[in-house]
Amino acid sequence: MKLHANARTCPNSRRLLVDRIDREGWSVTAAAEAAGVTERTAYRWLRRFREEGQTALLDRSSAPRRTPHAVPPERIALIAALRRLHMTAAQIAEGLGMALSTVSRILRRIGLGKRSRLSPPEPPNRYERRRPGELVHVDVKKLGRITRPGHRVTGERQGRGRARPVRLGQRSWEYVHVCVDDCSRLAYAEVLSDERAITAVGFLRRAAEWFRARGVSLERVMTDNGSAYVSHAHRMACSQLGLRHLRTRAYRPQTNGKAERFIQTLQNDWAYGRLYSSSSERTAALEPWLSHYNFTRPHGSLGHKPPGSRLTNVGGNYT
Repeated sequence: MKLHANARTCPNSRRLLVDRIDREGWSVTAAAEAAGVTERTAYRWLRRFREEGQTALLDRSSAPRRTPHAVPPERIALIAALRRLHMTAAQIAEGLGMALSTVSRILRRIGLGKRSRLSPPEPPNRYERRRPGELVHVDVKKLGRITRPGHRVTGERQGRGRARPVRLGQRSWEYVHVCVDDCSRLAYAEVLSDERAITAVGFLRRAAEWFRARGVSLERVMTDNGSAYVSHAHRMACSQLGLRHLRTRAYRPQTNGKAERFIQTLQNDWAYGRLYSSSSERTAALEPWLSHYNFTRPHGSLGHKPPGSRLTNVGGNYT
């Protein structure tokens, strides 16, 4: 039972009120004053208790007993069926000759207001490789280059609508290449100038060397179907490194979910977690942050231990 936020009484205090009047001989005025209510309220609870018993002291619904203008259940079922056919609220209202506000209110009430609610949520498919290096996830995240301090640093918002001039040969984006071990969640990342095949191959070689220095031999690498990862150069690099290349299913970023989740943490804690005056300052902060992530920061999926705790031959420093 949910009491009203401003209710002066509850079922127990109401029972005490009627007991004082019926059993202890209190006057209605004295009992009402002790309970902090009016005499009229005391008479109401006393009458209900004498007519209906103990259950009458419970709160009653404030909903009307009948609503002549309510939408019938058959029409609500029809609205739900049309919504599951991916029709919008406006289309349903037009087809049934109803007000858009009424259809929208019904859809919110039955839980079909958002398009994502039309299909049941996909059950999570969680997996984890048994040993470090058995599978690593590789992905790229594009970040805007910081050409000058923004309003978050300077505190000035004047001219925010004017376009910034771009110098000849200057790129407006930076690309963070990441490599995450499936078993330990140990991560390696670099900020590079593009996401071309030759750049991705160089990153993959350096990532394999970085993991090898920590006693982890890579066996498989998973990427999406980007042009850099389906190129002949990347295929040759995987062959030379002894890696089996796995690709994600088309339009299924969940397949590479560990890299996607690490990128989200990377953005929140490193890229946007503090203020930077330039891209070079942000890039310089990446290595210390990775050291903290790998060997200090607790990881929720690892029993709140850092990824480096799953490696038996790691000292404790990133470099």
